[in-house]
Amino acid sequence: MRASFTTPLLAALAVVAGLAPVMAQDWPTRTVRIIVPFGPGSTPDMVARLVADRLQQKLGHSFVIENKAGASGNLGTDAVAKAEPDGGTLGISIGGPLAINTLLFSKLPYDPAKDIAPITQLVTQPSVLVISAALNVDSVAGLVDLLKREPGKYNFGSIGNGSLSHLAMEAVAQKSGITLVHVPYPGSPQAVTALLRGDVHMACLPAIAVTPHAGSGKLKILAVSTAKRSAFLPDIPTLKEAGIDVEADAWNGLIAPAALPPAMVTRINREVVEMIKTPEAREKLATQLMEPVGSSPAEFRAWIATEIGRWGPVIRAAGVRID
Repeated sequence: MRASFTTPLLAALAVVAGLAPVMAQDWPTRTVRIIVPFGPGSTPDMVARLVADRLQQKLGHSFVIENKAGASGNLGTDAVAKAEPDGGTLGISIGGPLAINTLLFSKLPYDPAKDIAPITQLVTQPSVLVISAALNVDSVAGLVDLLKREPGKYNFGSIGNGSLSHLAMEAVAQKSGITLVHVPYPGSPQAVTALLRGDVHMACLPAIAVTPHAGSGKLKILAVSTAKRSAFLPDIPTLKEAGIDVEADAWNGLIAPAALPPAMVTRINREVVEMIKTPEAREKLATQLMEPVGSSPAEFRAWIATEIGRWGPVIRAAGVRID
């Protein structure tokens, strides 16, 4: 009896497995929703709309954006993890929900290592170490010297507790042996306004939020936080070039439910990487000071693991927790 039951079952499974590559080649066969774990107008939302528009033009099927903000990006990322793994639901996510939040939250509703299929790292976006011009320093070394002379006197703004902008400054403080006071704000616009008003002395913020004010005379950009110099700010040194071994990359990536068939992961990766590197996409990304990446799924998963390893020691040393 057991053999008569298992044989048809195994045969059925074999048929399904055999159909997976065919289904992948036909992707998409219906409207695809792209879940964004942040609100309209956010950087991930902008990237998602670029991906949706370009893929819709290229593949002839509808791609719709669903903003599902909340819980530091965990809510929307969890929705992707729990979606049907049939190619009908993708997601845009960032370093928080995929890496940093595993260190900040006592429990997540999903496990990025088990419940998420990384498709590709889409873009990289530089952040900058920016200071109030009133500090009267012109370099990272000069800033560190000033902060060491008067420890605890100076503060920095961020776009929220546990955000990349917060952790980047904590890392700068730890690596350079200085003491700073943290002042969180709801977002980049508020943090930049605080800098312009002199309410805070420095911050590490997305470059796109700072560069429109670079000619005001009130702010100075001292360094970029990425591993290499930004093509959009070629004269600004990296933090590492300035003597502080800190790297903070505000990247965005494309994800799917973990059980998505490998053939479909490969198919979606191919389509998206090809699209994100077109001149038209590059031009659109450049307006936000972003550069395309287009990594393989394996490279993207390795990058997420690198981010967890990078920020774990910083978070523990600073005692940062969200819950």
